[in-house]
Amino acid sequence: MSTTTTIGTARDKLDALWTRGRDFLGTELAVMGGAMTWVSDAGLVAAISNGGGFGVLACGAMTPEMLAQEIDATRALTAKPFGVNLITMHPQLDTLAAVCLDHGVHHVVLAGGLPPAPVIKQLKDGGAKVVCFAPALVLAKKLVRMGVDALVIEGMEAGGHIGPVATSVLAQEILPEIRDVPVFVAGGIGRGEAIVAYLELGAAGVQLGTRFVCATESRAHPNFKRAFIRASARDAMPSAQLDSRFPVIPVRALQNEGTRRFMDFQREVVERFNRGEVEQKDAQLEIEHFWAGALRRAVIDGDVENGSLMAGQSVGMVTREQPTAEILAELVAQAEDALAGRYGHAKDTGAKKAGPALALAGAAG
Repeated sequence: MSTTTTIGTARDKLDALWTRGRDFLGTELAVMGGAMTWVSDAGLVAAISNGGGFGVLACGAMTPEMLAQEIDATRALTAKPFGVNLITMHPQLDTLAAVCLDHGVHHVVLAGGLPPAPVIKQLKDGGAKVVCFAPALVLAKKLVRMGVDALVIEGMEAGGHIGPVATSVLAQEILPEIRDVPVFVAGGIGRGEAIVAYLELGAAGVQLGTRFVCATESRAHPNFKRAFIRASARDAMPSAQLDSRFPVIPVRALQNEGTRRFMDFQREVVERFNRGEVEQKDAQLEIEHFWAGALRRAVIDGDVENGSLMAGQSVGMVTREQPTAEILAELVAQAEDALAGRYGHAKDTGAKKAGPALALAGAAG
């Protein structure tokens, strides 16, 4: 009896590993797109969903009217499932949640802090699935008790605002303990072999952001994409804090002239405070406002010297601009290769079994 007949193909094994995630998202692949402000717009989100993954719109500081327009724009580009990421600190969070419900968004990701219980209830009562970030096991358990439908655990290797714990450690702490809801792993994931590893640890799926920044469908400025393509993992560093009296929320980004000037700026502010020229609260605000608008300057305007180049450590695996479907196809092929080598599964090369992501990539050459 052939190997394929006996134990199935590597794709069969992969589909079995991430069945829970696929069922939760309603997708072919249990791969969520990370919601990156100024990057994860309708074009990229629709491309991820059309490729078999699950795109997530980054609401960021959008007004309710802007969010409604972006949801409509995404719907015009895809009939596949996608979600919306809302920042819990947004002053109009409940209104934004209502916009999602009014526009038939079935999955809402709440990020940026512990979400208010009334908003979780609002979304669930409206028929939406609620996904939240859990930076520690104790918070993961609390969120499950609050009624969230799924969790994302994101390690310090991720881009943007980060916590202090590595993805591999969070996965070991949380995956064995949380069984009631699907858990997606994020932070530093850039290849299919890593996806398989986390699925075998018990993850329902994964979330990737940095890997999609240089997608053809990404709106990021060519300068921004070139910076990613040229960078190595060690170029993506967390922002440094000069004085413990003035805490800096760590943000992982590529080092540039802006990050160097930030250190000088902190030093100047601290010296002014020490001389009694500025109150501590005002000094803290000056430091916090240094990066205001810096992400947009880099992503949209292409100012990669003074803007913020938020990137995860997986940036070293971003080597060229590619269509989103091709990126997803590569991840799946790498996962299949890993499973084939590990378990002796045959690789299924048929376009039908591979699904739209692989089929599209094959058609593209």
